[in-house]
Amino acid sequence: MSKPATSVTSLWDSPYAILVAAAAMWGANTLFSRLAVNEVSPMLLTLFRWLAVCAVMWPISARELPKYWPLLKPQIIKISIMGILGFTGFNACIYAAAYHTTAVNISIIQGSLPIMVMLGAVILYNVRIGWQQIIGILITLSGVAIIALRGDLQTLLNMDLNIGDLYMLLASLFYAIFTLGLRDKPKVPGLLFFAILSTAALIASLPLVAYEYLNGTFIWPSPKGWAVSAAIIIFPSCLAQIFFIRGVEIIGPARAALFINLIPVFGTAFAIGFLREPFTIIQGLGLLMVLIGIWLSERKS
Repeated sequence: MSKPATSVTSLWDSPYAILVAAAAMWGANTLFSRLAVNEVSPMLLTLFRWLAVCAVMWPISARELPKYWPLLKPQIIKISIMGILGFTGFNACIYAAAYHTTAVNISIIQGSLPIMVMLGAVILYNVRIGWQQIIGILITLSGVAIIALRGDLQTLLNMDLNIGDLYMLLASLFYAIFTLGLRDKPKVPGLLFFAILSTAALIASLPLVAYEYLNGTFIWPSPKGWAVSAAIIIFPSCLAQIFFIRGVEIIGPARAALFINLIPVFGTAFAIGFLREPFTIIQGLGLLMVLIGIWLSERKS
C-alpha cells in the first residue's frame, strides 16, 4: 500500500519544481554576495561555505567511499582540480566581485556560462555546432561585452574595465571548466562526488583565507555576516546542489542543465527587488541579448 503523498514528497518527485527552486537559490547567491560586503571577508565566506557542506555531506556519504574508491582513485587529481576551480575559484570570484560591481551585473555576466561551456566542448571535444549556435554564441558574448563595457567602447580603449565584472568573467570561466570536466566523471553516487569536490574546495580555501589575513583584508563575520553566511550555506550551497542532483536523476543532465539559464533572471530580479539596484537600459539590453543568445544556441535546428 502506497503512502499518502505529502507536500514534501510531492516536491521531491517534481523535477521541474525542484530545478526552478535550485536556479532561484543560485540566483540568490548574487544577492547574498552583495549583502556580505564588509560584513564577512570573501575568502572566509568561501571557507565557511565548503566547511559546512563537508560537515553535512560526509556523514551521509562516507560509508560509500570504500566501495567506489577504485573508480575515484584514477581521477582524484582531476576531481580535485574541478572542485578547486568550480567551487572555490568560482565562489571566491563572485564574493570578491560583489565589492566592485552590482548584483545585476554579476547575474547577467554569469549568464555567459552555457556559452563558455559550448565553446569549450567545441575546442576540447570537437563537438560540431551549426550556424544557429554560432549566432547565439556571438549574441550572448556581445550582451556580456555591453555590460562589461557599460555601453561605451571608450571603456575598452582606455582599459577602464570594472574589476568586479572581470572577476565575474573569470568565475564563469572557472565554472565552465568544471562543467566540462563532468563529461567524464566516474560513475559514483552524486552526493559522494559532491562531498569529494567540496573537500577539495575546502582545502583550497585555506591559503586564500591566510592571504586575506596577511593582507589585512580579513573580516570576521558581524551578526549580519553570520546570517548571510548561514543563508549561503543552507540555500545555494546545500539545498540547491541536492535539488539539482535530484533533478538530474529524474530527467537527465541535458534537460536539467537548461534550468541553469534561469539563474541570471532570478539574480537580476532579486537585485532589483531586494537591493533596489537600478536597472539601466544598457543592462536590460545586455540581459536580453544573453537570453536570446542562449535560446538560439540551445534550440535544435
